[in-house]
Amino acid sequence: MTSFIIGAHTNRNIPTEWRDDADRNCPFCRIIAGEMPSTHLYEDDKVIAILDILPLRRGHTLVIPKAHYSRLSELPPEYASAVGQAVTKVANGLTKALGNTALNVVCNQEYAQAVPHVHYHIIPAPTFDSNAGVGPLEKAKENEIPLSRREMHQREFESREELDEDEGKNLAVRVRASL
Repeated sequence: MTSFIIGAHTNRNIPTEWRDDADRNCPFCRIIAGEMPSTHLYEDDKVIAILDILPLRRGHTLVIPKAHYSRLSELPPEYASAVGQAVTKVANGLTKALGNTALNVVCNQEYAQAVPHVHYHIIPAPTFDSNAGVGPLEKAKENEIPLSRREMHQREFESREELDEDEGKNLAVRVRASL
């Protein structure tokens, strides 16, 4: 899904804030410490799951280890296991709360990773009966070239809106009840 921006990150220099000791400024570390607000769906001693503040679609969730690691390839096995279990649990709760079993689960490492702290995105897929985060389907005109995959992904990315706080709270209650 995020492959349309991979090329923009090829051969880039790694910023100093990607070091694993840079957690003082990490927004996820600040959420975990209770210094920044978030809509929590799930939490245990190693992991939290929160609603994304700029969701691709309703229910877009982030599953985040509480320990600060910038790269998935460096995540210790005990955290990797805890994150995997949380992804499954939260995905199950989301599918029940939203009535939609189609999900996309993504974890980026460096490229397309906006926050240098390991995290998984659980993104409910659009349904046929809604335009959940995607503009209305347009029928191609006779001599018009259909959108490329990259153009479709770009349009979807640009359609993102900030999470409505009340809607997020209501959804969180439904998801937590389904865990």
